[in-house]
Amino acid sequence: MNRQAKGRTPRRPPPKQPSSNEKDPVGVYCRVRPLGAEDEECCIEVISSTTIHLHAPEGFKTNRNGEYKETQYSFKKVFGVSVSQMELFEHVAKVLVDDLIHGKNGLLFTYGVTGSGKTFTMTGSPGQGGLLPRSLDMIFNSIGPYQAKRYVFKTDEKNGMEVQSEVDALLERQRRDNNSSSVPKPVSSRQKLDPEIADMIRPEETFKAYGVDEDSCYSVFVSYIEIYNNYIYDLLEENQDDAIKPKWNGGGTPVRQNTEFIPPQSKILREDQNHNMYVAGCMEVEVKSAEEAFQVFWKGQKKRKVANTRLNRESSRSHSVFIIKLAQAPLDAEGDNVLQDKNQVAVSQLCLVDLAGSERTGRTGAEGTRIREAGNINQSLLNLRTCIEVLRENQMFGTNKMVPYRDSKVTHLFKNYFDGEGKVRMVVCVNPKADDYEETLLVMRFAEMTQEVEVARPVDRPICGFTPGRRHRNQAFKEELSRRLEERGGPVDKDVSSVLNHLVHSLPPLPSSELTDPHDDITLPRLIEALQNRYKTKQMMIEEYNKAANKMKSMLKELDSSLVSKDNFMHDQNAKLLEKDKIIQSNKAEIERLEKKNKMQEHKIDILQKTTKIYEDDKRSLQQELETREQRLQREFSEKRRMEQRLHGVVSDTQHKWEKECERRVNAMQLEMQNKLWVKDEKLKQLKAIVTESKTPGRPEPPPRQTPGRPEPPARQTQPKRPSREDRLPAKRSASPSPLPTTTPVRPLHRRSRSAGGEKWVDHKPSSSLDLGTVLQPVIPNAIQVNAPSEKALSKCDRYVLTHQEVASDGEIQTKLIKGEVIKTRGGGQAVQFTDIETLKQELATASCRKRKSSEGAAANKNQSDGAWTDVATRCSVAVEMRAGSNMGPGYEHHAITKRRKP
Repeated sequence: MNRQAKGRTPRRPPPKQPSSNEKDPVGVYCRVRPLGAEDEECCIEVISSTTIHLHAPEGFKTNRNGEYKETQYSFKKVFGVSVSQMELFEHVAKVLVDDLIHGKNGLLFTYGVTGSGKTFTMTGSPGQGGLLPRSLDMIFNSIGPYQAKRYVFKTDEKNGMEVQSEVDALLERQRRDNNSSSVPKPVSSRQKLDPEIADMIRPEETFKAYGVDEDSCYSVFVSYIEIYNNYIYDLLEENQDDAIKPKWNGGGTPVRQNTEFIPPQSKILREDQNHNMYVAGCMEVEVKSAEEAFQVFWKGQKKRKVANTRLNRESSRSHSVFIIKLAQAPLDAEGDNVLQDKNQVAVSQLCLVDLAGSERTGRTGAEGTRIREAGNINQSLLNLRTCIEVLRENQMFGTNKMVPYRDSKVTHLFKNYFDGEGKVRMVVCVNPKADDYEETLLVMRFAEMTQEVEVARPVDRPICGFTPGRRHRNQAFKEELSRRLEERGGPVDKDVSSVLNHLVHSLPPLPSSELTDPHDDITLPRLIEALQNRYKTKQMMIEEYNKAANKMKSMLKELDSSLVSKDNFMHDQNAKLLEKDKIIQSNKAEIERLEKKNKMQEHKIDILQKTTKIYEDDKRSLQQELETREQRLQREFSEKRRMEQRLHGVVSDTQHKWEKECERRVNAMQLEMQNKLWVKDEKLKQLKAIVTESKTPGRPEPPPRQTPGRPEPPARQTQPKRPSREDRLPAKRSASPSPLPTTTPVRPLHRRSRSAGGEKWVDHKPSSSLDLGTVLQPVIPNAIQVNAPSEKALSKCDRYVLTHQEVASDGEIQTKLIKGEVIKTRGGGQAVQFTDIETLKQELATASCRKRKSSEGAAANKNQSDGAWTDVATRCSVAVEMRAGSNMGPGYEHHAITKRRKP
């Protein structure tokens, strides 16, 4: 048994790509509402016709530093408070209506904060009609003489149009008239309009489109929907009284509790064969005048959801979409009837959208249902901003992110405008009062971002192949035929009924045909005679009609011959025009060639100018580089000379230092030898005294013990006084041994006049230093005082001094100033090389003896234990380096100073 093959689902056709590669940005306009009487502070200022200035109100800070942030935003055009509705329509919507008549789609929507004037901009008021009534008025002013009869165009319930004959249209009108309860009745021009919408537009403010195709028939269809809580409802349906009703079952009891409500079944969005989104099942009403169309709009406007909030007395609680569809089809070859071809019907639409305003529930005082409505409004506007952001990112950075159109009914409905073709324009309405500053700031940012989105430019529809001017020739032929028939006394179309009545009354009257007697021989012969006379008259009329018909045929033949001759003449003229056109085309081609050549020469000139400019810039940069290098060489040469002088000074200072060091060592060695000789002499004297003590009556006191480091002659010395150590040694020299060979050489002492010069010092005073209250205080001019040295401070100075306090041997606090020079290292840091130490010491006059005795007992130990650190050269020959970025640095108390050992 053979199994039947399983059918495959046909593949869905790909979306229609825009036929135009050219794109236009979204046109964004700004309209500023007048400031209310109760509002005093204004936060918006119109600078020019394209720029506004937004500044924060008093008491509102936008930066952390407390400064006011003022920003400027640019638009395609800015409309101030004095701009009229007519001027706004002329700049914003007139182009969209003109494109609609020429078969192109358009989208216009208003956006802004609640209470900013969006509904007034779209609808208007009596005497100040908004964008919507002015668009309808311009459409019917342009296509009025070329409208088709009602029901010639018929919707196919799939976002398309069908064409039917005038007979079918007549039958459709009769059927609709019989069932007029389900369709809104057309509004005639004589019917009195609603006073709320009467006189919306003054006669002098009307507009009209030019270039309308006269060989086409037009018909306008309107529909009106609202998007409430992300559900779509048809405002033109007769049975829609309330958008939310409780659900009841067949027994008359509620299925749910009375406090629970569910939304009714809303309209569904579908996609047609051209991948355009439309509302399925939405009523589309054919209108024949601007008054009738606006009456239909006002009927739906009364059903729109509005509510009273704290910020707006009539706040829109839904997004409304008014769709204007224009169906147009060409006339047939005779120019009398609409061409019965569905493929030749072109449908264009213009969507006028009044978006509900974004609001904050804290300011509007919303509760219950109003909170839910505000949340849905803000969410749909947020989805719109998200779609615009993704579109902008895809177009600017070449990404291919999915645009979330389906997250909201508003963005899903207008998907084909952003992905397909058509013009998109947005009017941003703002309220200049200070309370709306934060919401207005968000609206401005969204508008600024929307201007960067581009939409494909719509293309012109193809022209039908029939000869243009068919309608005009058909009307001219009918008028000429009627005129000639009227001249010859023939029937004219408009007088057919009167002619027929005249012919009927011109026939002889019929006698009475009542028979009262069966033997009556008069009535029947009389009737036969009258009928014969009528027959003769009929024959005469037929002969006259044939004569007139033959005459008419001859006249038509004459007209045909004249038309043929005129056609031949027109053909000759057309041939001549073609020749002229060829000449013009050749001239145009020559002009284009010359223009291209001119542009090429201009392009070459531009290239040469740019090349010359580049060469000049290179020459200038090379000259600057040469000057820079010359200056660098001069600086290096001067630096070299300074380095040579400095090295020469260092060599001389080092030579002088070693000469002094050699002299000091020689003096120290001489002193040491003299001390040893003096000690030996003292010992010999003591031995001599011991030997000769038996000869003396009393025993002398032994001499005090002396140390080789600090020799002190006895108080009772009888022999001649030897020269003291202070007299032999040079001034301010230490008797400590020479430094170790591995120690870094010490820089020589400098004159004090150098420290008092123009050099900059780092005065390092630790926080633990005490104020001794001495008269002499170290004062260093041009110094940076720090508690702990840092790389930043050292990089700005070339000298360093550390104030160090310690307890002296006599128990008093002495202050030492340890000085050094700041030298840059190869690692990018700074190094301090200590040079000398200055000591500031305070003593009591009564403590000199105690100090002398203590110093005598510790002289020997001091020479032995502190020998390597008592002299200035050894204690200052240590350099402390601090690398770049390090927190450590010189300035700690233990740097280059050893702790004093306990005795």
